[in-house]
Amino acid sequence: MVLEFAIGAFVTIFAIVNPVANVPIFEAVTEGFDEKARKRVVDKICIITLVTLFVFGIFGKWIFSIYGITIPAFKVAGGILLFSVAYDMLHGKTSQTKFNRADQQSIEDMDEVGIVPLGIPLFAGPGSITIVMILVSESVGNGDLMQLMAVFGAIVMTVLISYLLLRYSHRVFLFMGRSGAMAFTRIMGILLSAVAVGFVFTGTLQFLQEAGLA
Repeated sequence: MVLEFAIGAFVTIFAIVNPVANVPIFEAVTEGFDEKARKRVVDKICIITLVTLFVFGIFGKWIFSIYGITIPAFKVAGGILLFSVAYDMLHGKTSQTKFNRADQQSIEDMDEVGIVPLGIPLFAGPGSITIVMILVSESVGNGDLMQLMAVFGAIVMTVLISYLLLRYSHRVFLFMGRSGAMAFTRIMGILLSAVAVGFVFTGTLQFLQEAGLA
């Protein structure tokens, strides 16, 4: 059961972060950077992604309590958000919640592109934050420490893979090309849309059960 949850958590987090599809964007943003500068950007992306997802994973419970958000309500809202991201991915697009033209236009004025817009919101965006908070809340609700550790382990694994893909982005991009990245994005979009529908379904069911309607 724990292994199944751990695999599901990793696939879901990896799908929403989608580092493979982010490689072409990284290549475009860091074009003209020397190797040392590119490495600094990669380091910042990975640190920011790891810290952001860990912070929201750890303090998500308190965020819920402060704003009076219930887990079922967050699952439904998060599922809808994730489905909108997945819909863009199915059409080979980068979701507007992750990267938009305004970000692209301001890149030339930024030295810290590894933090914004590459770290946040491209890698650690609303979708990935939502996923982590939902998975952590489920683990805490089940009282299963192993599931909780599996979520944070999945974050670490995703960040490590992202680091390797970005450090060798030239080779990765030459190997798969833009069309390959788009194909991978569509596959991840299918997986993510299924996860999103599942969140909406279970969240609605839990809401009805709590209301005594089911």
